[in-house]
Amino acid sequence: MMLMKSVDPQSSTMQGTSGITLDSLCVAYHGHVVLKPLSLTIEPGEVLALIGPSGSGKTTVLRTIAGFVQPVGGRILIGDTDVTRLPPYKRGLAMVVQNYALFPHLKVEDNVAFGLRAQKQPKALIKERVTHALKTVGMSDYATRYPHQLSGGQQQRVAIARAIAVRPRVLLLDEPLSALDAQIRHSMVEEIDRLHRELPELTILYVTHDQTEALTLADKIGIMKGGSMIAHGETHALYQYPQNRFTAEFLGRANILPATALKLEEAPGLMDVYCGSAIVRAFNQGGHKSRNKLLCIRPQHLSLTPRSEHSNCFNATLRSVHWQGDLTHLLCDVEGETVRMVMTHINPLPQSGDKLTLWFEPHDAVLIEV
Repeated sequence: MMLMKSVDPQSSTMQGTSGITLDSLCVAYHGHVVLKPLSLTIEPGEVLALIGPSGSGKTTVLRTIAGFVQPVGGRILIGDTDVTRLPPYKRGLAMVVQNYALFPHLKVEDNVAFGLRAQKQPKALIKERVTHALKTVGMSDYATRYPHQLSGGQQQRVAIARAIAVRPRVLLLDEPLSALDAQIRHSMVEEIDRLHRELPELTILYVTHDQTEALTLADKIGIMKGGSMIAHGETHALYQYPQNRFTAEFLGRANILPATALKLEEAPGLMDVYCGSAIVRAFNQGGHKSRNKLLCIRPQHLSLTPRSEHSNCFNATLRSVHWQGDLTHLLCDVEGETVRMVMTHINPLPQSGDKLTLWFEPHDAVLIEV
């Protein structure tokens, strides 16, 4: 459903900073801790995506910020205001979740106006805000229709319009696209991305199980596991240089191979490691204290030909080929380890059992702790 609590007019004008600060936030149900003390800053205008498996705590974080769950410890600040004990409607935020919850008896324009009327805003202002919100989400031509006359993607646009019409400082999105089919979901990801470009002052916390959505939309990503945030950082950096194995494997596909450093290097930079029977060069993130490593290589960073004079290589045996239109997936064996690679064009197509040489660049291979 879609929940959008009306907010105080004073807090809904986006005046002042609109970031979110969590200070040792902790949540427990009946004595069982479901969110371990979490400290996190989401900068004003930033889009943070929270991802993680079911039960990891990501939705608990969002619902606690919204005010629907009371923490047992810690603080929540919206901008400079401590909202930890404030009811949802006084927090200056709006929330959209997956099933829209549009009022079936109200036209689109009346659904969008609902929060503004709850604020007792002037009629002229309500009309202006509704018109602007519907235009922002591309639904101006549907203002007089009822929800049942709209597609799922159109209903979600209306739900978002209703949320932004009250001019929240913070927009919380809880799996907003999970009920849509793949094509509409892709279109809505583009719409939300455009929305953020048009409303750069709006801080967005986006909870999703879809890694592609997170990578496409977020400035930063937080990865939850077992009630803790185990990784947090800028989207590209977190994908390219994962902080641990769980992050590497959860945020997109990754080949993870055991490796041994020839010598310890504390500073970040390229480092030689044994991997199987080969010596390869990979990027060391720094601060490692053990020679036992894991070598992380994304499938798309492997190729069948060297890209430079510094390319690393593995000898492999092809197990299987899976053609998927514009992409071809190769499943290979490298000294007993399974290695996946993805290519956009292969001609001729190799066959199972073929001996291959897999090439990759040193900067595309990253070392992480065991």
